[in-house]
Amino acid sequence: MTHWFHRNPLKATAPVSFNYYGVAAGPPASKICNDLRTSRARLLELFTDLSCNPEMMKNAADSYFSLLQGFINSLDESTQESKLRYIQNFKWTDTLQGHVPSAQQDAVFELISMGFNVALWYTKYASRLAGKENITEDEAKEVHRSLKIAAGIFKHLKESHIPKLITPAEKGRDLEARLIEAYIIQCQAEAQEDHTLSSLEPAYSAKWRKYLHLKMCFYTAYAYCYHGQTLLASDKCGEAIRSLQEAEKLYAKAEALCKEYGETKGPGPTVKPSGHLFFRKLGNLVKNTLEKCQRENGFIYFQKIPTEAPQLELKANYGLVEPVPFEFPPTSAHWTPETLAAFDLTKRPKDDSAKPKSDEEVKPVKEPDIKPQKDTGCYIS
Repeated sequence: MTHWFHRNPLKATAPVSFNYYGVAAGPPASKICNDLRTSRARLLELFTDLSCNPEMMKNAADSYFSLLQGFINSLDESTQESKLRYIQNFKWTDTLQGHVPSAQQDAVFELISMGFNVALWYTKYASRLAGKENITEDEAKEVHRSLKIAAGIFKHLKESHIPKLITPAEKGRDLEARLIEAYIIQCQAEAQEDHTLSSLEPAYSAKWRKYLHLKMCFYTAYAYCYHGQTLLASDKCGEAIRSLQEAEKLYAKAEALCKEYGETKGPGPTVKPSGHLFFRKLGNLVKNTLEKCQRENGFIYFQKIPTEAPQLELKANYGLVEPVPFEFPPTSAHWTPETLAAFDLTKRPKDDSAKPKSDEEVKPVKEPDIKPQKDTGCYIS
């Protein structure tokens, strides 16, 4: 089932050269800038590399983030931030805003935006792994853990770093509280994401919301179907029929929403869940079980069918999975007081060449086209 799960696109960013001519004086400063440039490029490359695994992603992310920390944190703790925090302008798109980028001259903005993409990568890796044919128990555990890691990253960004931005997040952008909370919840659970998105502008959230709504109907239809089977096994045939009728209604609604989802414009790949085997199997299961209940009620039970659908026991005796706690790595050991002192901000060009041109294009991330494999029966996002 996992292969039809909707994933919003990766964020795209403008290139950053980390060339500070005149400002970065001496070999240590030049090496730091070169390492920042290469480690950033490597991390961006891995986001779309199908051979990348969590270990490779963590190593690449830690390498870049530890170097970037020198642009954010003071080395001697005499001040709260590095003198280099505002030396570079960073430009990033948002997952729901198309190709319209946001720009902030703040290394914290870069830390958050790149961290956001790392979290997105873990969700996409989980979906890709769970969609494999004959997934093993160890792979299923890795899917589960990847989603918890993603939730932990989103949670850490929301609580510890987004509040530090000098320029607050704009409404509807990835770093706004409602958006990032939706990502956290989607990583934690399957039936609770839509409430967070309901207050957002439909222009950019409609497709995501439509997907979550159809998924909710689909899972609720499943619940009523199996609840009906349980009622029949307990000789409550009338209630079983009513439960299966509710499942039939919800399945039909999910089918209609699948069509609406396919016709709704918005970011993310457009998939056709109603055409997949797992979706059709539920429809047949509901139909056949309902017919069985009706036959047995006509020959054996003769029970009255309630007008109201039976209540499902929706209150679980356990909570949502907890995100894996996340922290960015400490500042790289390559950052020394001598290295930092080699950056002379008084020699910064007046035209501030660190800023990218206003018309500089931010190219969309070309994500690999993953073809769904055979249905696995796995329900993890």
